[in-house]
Amino acid sequence: MRSEAPLGAPRVSVYRVPTDAPEADGTLAWDSTTLVLVQVEAAGRRGLGFTYAATAAATVIRDTLAPLIVGGDAFDLPRHWDAMRRALRNQGQPGIGATALSAVDLALWDLKSKLLDLPLASLLGEARQSVEAYGSGGFTSYDDDRLAAQLAAWTEQGCRAVKMKVGGDRERDIVRVRRARAAIGAAELYVDANGALTVPQALDCATAWAPLGVTWFEEPVSSEDRAGLALLRRRAPAGMAIAAGEYGWSPAGFRALLEGGCVDVLQADATRCGGVTGFLRAAALADAWMIPLSSHCAPALHLPLACAVPRMARLEWFHDHARIETLLFDGAPRLTDGRLSPDSARPGLGLEFKAAEARRFAI
Repeated sequence: MRSEAPLGAPRVSVYRVPTDAPEADGTLAWDSTTLVLVQVEAAGRRGLGFTYAATAAATVIRDTLAPLIVGGDAFDLPRHWDAMRRALRNQGQPGIGATALSAVDLALWDLKSKLLDLPLASLLGEARQSVEAYGSGGFTSYDDDRLAAQLAAWTEQGCRAVKMKVGGDRERDIVRVRRARAAIGAAELYVDANGALTVPQALDCATAWAPLGVTWFEEPVSSEDRAGLALLRRRAPAGMAIAAGEYGWSPAGFRALLEGGCVDVLQADATRCGGVTGFLRAAALADAWMIPLSSHCAPALHLPLACAVPRMARLEWFHDHARIETLLFDGAPRLTDGRLSPDSARPGLGLEFKAAEARRFAI
């Protein structure tokens, strides 16, 4: 049957937003963040999606993915997702290919929700009306005063957990972790090494940080080192969860982490793992393994998903992305008593692009 809502040609644009201060973690440093935006129309409505990725993702969308969906049914999202995945076979489905697919899939789900005049959380089916967030930043480039002030501010906004970056220097990190603990009182303290450590180094750090109440150790070693993650999960101090999954590009990647016994908390990023479709598949796997799921970065995109999936742990309120999403989108969520709630009056993702304001960041 011919679609009553055929898809138009996606429009792709790229924006580079400077950070408000130099940022770094255990393995990288940066002074700007690039956002690739996709907008697609059908039946007089426009959906949007985006990813945080290199400009190369825009080229993949324009040249490879966009032609596959033009004229297709705006409601046939699994068909479009599968077609895009297949088309990326020789170009590379992980990495840039996955981020490109993610942005398009997010735009299609936003569009479908708008065509039905429903918030995305309602379309998916709400398991909860709000989700708890944890403040995330604490970059290794910050001095101790800025680190303490940022983490303390999130606890004052009601966050019961905050996360900081580690992995640059063991002796420096123990000082920073102590300063963070003093600043946040009884709140939970998470640390993220971004894969900077070896297994022995990570075990040493976990032992040193446990008395300071660190309850979450994210990517202590590379996510590709599944044997190392599994060993750390077995030997980490009691009460310290091992988290990973932000570089899960496909359902198979998440399955490998779960089958390997690598994580206490599985992370998934809808801007990398295949958009809403990929995130829902990751959530189904986490549910099957009875492991909690946490969203990674991009809080505005993850809010409706976090309200819909089972076994949802806290959503990441990442400083850089929360700031960018407020700059570029009307309807970006705001923290209230440490929680985020979708706006039931706004269909889709609840976001409207601020084209005029974004122009100065366009590349």
